[in-house]
Amino acid sequence: MSNRPAITAFLAHCFIAAEPSIDSVVASIAAAFESRWVRPLAARYFRAFDPGARPRYADVLRFLKADRPLARHSRGLTAARLLTPPIPMRPVAAAAHWDLPSIESPAALADWLNVDPGCLAWFADRKGLGAKRATSEPLQHYHYKLLAKMSGSLRLIEIPKPRLKEMQRRILSGILDRIPPHPASHGFMKGRSIRSFAAPHTGRRVVLRMDLSDFFPSIAAARVGAFFRTAGYPEPVADLLTGLCTNAAPALILPTFDARALYRAPHLPQGAPTSPALANIAMYRADCRLAGLALSAGAAYTRYADDLAFSGDEAFDRGVERFSLHAAAILHEEGFSVHHRKTRIMRQSVRQHLAGLVTNQRVNIRRSDFDLLKAILTNCVRLGPASQNREQHADLRAHLRGRIVFVESVNLAKGARLRTLFDSIQWHSAEVEP
Repeated sequence: MSNRPAITAFLAHCFIAAEPSIDSVVASIAAAFESRWVRPLAARYFRAFDPGARPRYADVLRFLKADRPLARHSRGLTAARLLTPPIPMRPVAAAAHWDLPSIESPAALADWLNVDPGCLAWFADRKGLGAKRATSEPLQHYHYKLLAKMSGSLRLIEIPKPRLKEMQRRILSGILDRIPPHPASHGFMKGRSIRSFAAPHTGRRVVLRMDLSDFFPSIAAARVGAFFRTAGYPEPVADLLTGLCTNAAPALILPTFDARALYRAPHLPQGAPTSPALANIAMYRADCRLAGLALSAGAAYTRYADDLAFSGDEAFDRGVERFSLHAAAILHEEGFSVHHRKTRIMRQSVRQHLAGLVTNQRVNIRRSDFDLLKAILTNCVRLGPASQNREQHADLRAHLRGRIVFVESVNLAKGARLRTLFDSIQWHSAEVEP
């Protein structure tokens, strides 16, 4: 049967088959249709839906009902009879090797998360009731904090409350941490850091830095749900997982600012444990395309969250402006927006810096950052630590130790000099309280 490959791909993608072997289903569909209509139906289906993501059952049913050629040639076979509900745990081929827990129903998900099914539905909030509870803080699942950006705009930090955060951490460790990352991604991942992000760009003739606008809120719940369905989870389970990992902020807590509409729609909340991993997953296809673009231009590409870096030598230098336009176009096609005012083309004659690290000759701390921290530690030795706690840190000692550990991870020699000063400080608890 010449149409068998097209029918097979079509049925496997939209979950028509209810058994591992779909030969019998293919035969029945071929008998129901005139063969010349099967292949065009599959072609129209794949034009309507992304071949790499599992569509929603309702969306596929709507597509089949609206397909006029199908209505004319189905010989009485209705769309509802043609399409059966999604089968449990059927990942796409690329996800078949992921070691993910098998969760085939909402009850099984509640058991896996160790919560009552009613509580699960409450926290997932698939009806968007949370956005309507602005005047009732105890009924909200998140704490909200507005921060001013250096550009003058605002960023909303959405911090899940303890019970929801516990479920999100379970999803992170049990599902999201098992998804293989793209090699170019270095943010929020074990074994990778801003140092590994910047290292491939040391000693290059030109470095291109790009920044994405409103990274987390621009990743909508629909994209998150598509990932969970692609991973193999049945639609009811994927919907609940999506609800647990996304949020729609109440309108009353949002003043008027550019990204307000993004925060009001279900999105990845900046502050949830699951958001960084899901953001990396959402960027995977963009990372593939950008890595391919960089390879064709003889450049290196890495990404740390919403910071993107490209670097190369003479050939890349000659076309770097045109390259940045191509990269921005790819990101736009993938649903992301470039913050063009933060795009920088840095050649060797200036300081090349990525994520706060200098990359001209080797990865290093910026001199101004080192000198400032050294001055703070010196004054702590001379004047006492309380005199330097201007930012009202609850634990100044831990704060300074953390900054020194960061310097040590980048430049061990400079870190050792700061460590010597830190060890000379006379600490008294009463002096460092804010």
